Amino acid sequence: MPRATNNVAAHRRRKKYLKAARGNYGRRSNTYRIARQTVERGLIFSFAHRKQKKREFRRLWITRINAACRNNDMTYSKFINGLHKANIAINRKTLAYLAWHDSEAFARLVEIAKEAQ
Repeated sequence: MPRATNNVAAHRRRKKYLKAARGNYGRRSNTYRIARQTVERGLIFSFAHRKQKKREFRRLWITRINAACRNNDMTYSKFINGLHKANIAINRKTLAYLAWHDSEAFARLVEIAKEAQ
């Protein structure tokens, strides 16, 4: 009985990794073993950085809100506390958008937060 090789499946599997490694420099794009290592490492980074991106955006929003609060003579923590006491539930992404694009509306929110304290 002839020896069975897993030729088609193995070729497809290798081709999948080599296709994912396109655009890398040198042997990283055309040698299967190194390409596989590169692709797997990249997948690990992409998973971790999807989580990290959420943290970085939240930091950016808080920084923008804080800057706008200080322009209206208030600190970030007092502003957020005042919004909670006034039962205003707006997420930080929306608050940052208002601080950046609509300063009048944000100033009104600051006044509401001051009154609630």
